[in-house]
Amino acid sequence: MSLTQKSEIIQAENLAAGYQGNVVWQNASFSIDRGEFVAIIGPNGAGKTTLFRMLLGLQPPVGGQVKIFGQLPSKGNPKIGYVPQRHSVDSEMTIESLELVRLGFSGKRWGFGLFSQKNADRKAALEALQAVWAEELAQRPLGVLSGGELQRVFLAEALVSNPEVLLLDEPLSNLDIRREKELLQLVNNIVRSRKVTALLIAHNINPILPYLDKVIYIANGKVATGRPDEVITSERLSALYGVHIEVLHDSRGNIAIIGVEDYHPDSE
Repeated sequence: MSLTQKSEIIQAENLAAGYQGNVVWQNASFSIDRGEFVAIIGPNGAGKTTLFRMLLGLQPPVGGQVKIFGQLPSKGNPKIGYVPQRHSVDSEMTIESLELVRLGFSGKRWGFGLFSQKNADRKAALEALQAVWAEELAQRPLGVLSGGELQRVFLAEALVSNPEVLLLDEPLSNLDIRREKELLQLVNNIVRSRKVTALLIAHNINPILPYLDKVIYIANGKVATGRPDEVITSERLSALYGVHIEVLHDSRGNIAIIGVEDYHPDSE
């Protein structure tokens, strides 16, 4: 059995993250299996995106170790599809959705290559757009797309090389409730049908909760991991923040986390 066929895709042992000697969080030990949908939750500045940077080989740990596919992270790993939080798209951008996705498959060969090669690129790009229910956007310029449409195109770009891991940095930001639900259903379908491992950064856990296998909650320089019902509890979050936190549940299964507004790390 190859490393990529093993159940565990990501393993972290006593992992610590930071910049230039400043530790952001530490003592994180967890594993993520093939085909799991994992949310990374926490306040602004907690270091959620820093975990992505380490998995992408863009930033080394300041302590401990993290492995992906059984090896230390390296830049440009084709087994990882990444959708960053921000994209530079304005109303004047004329590149078509299909071309953007095609470039993601072809290694950024812009307008060059053999005819047969271009056809293969185009076919793969169309299939990726179909997978995210965005085939009708193929010929439309990026500059005219809505936020939800752009997210589907960027997801197609990340999927076009058939990655085994998807890293999604706040894909729900600036989406209305309906588009939010559509995108989550789409990602969940990809996770379940393709056995892709998805890590999604978000501020609000409620929209994601029905789909999740695990949660990585980062706050106050600490990391709590496990199933949602193990992590999102009054006891666990109170220990994480160092102040009393109350986790309330309504009749629809939504969660309210009370007391986070009383946490002021800058005053410590």
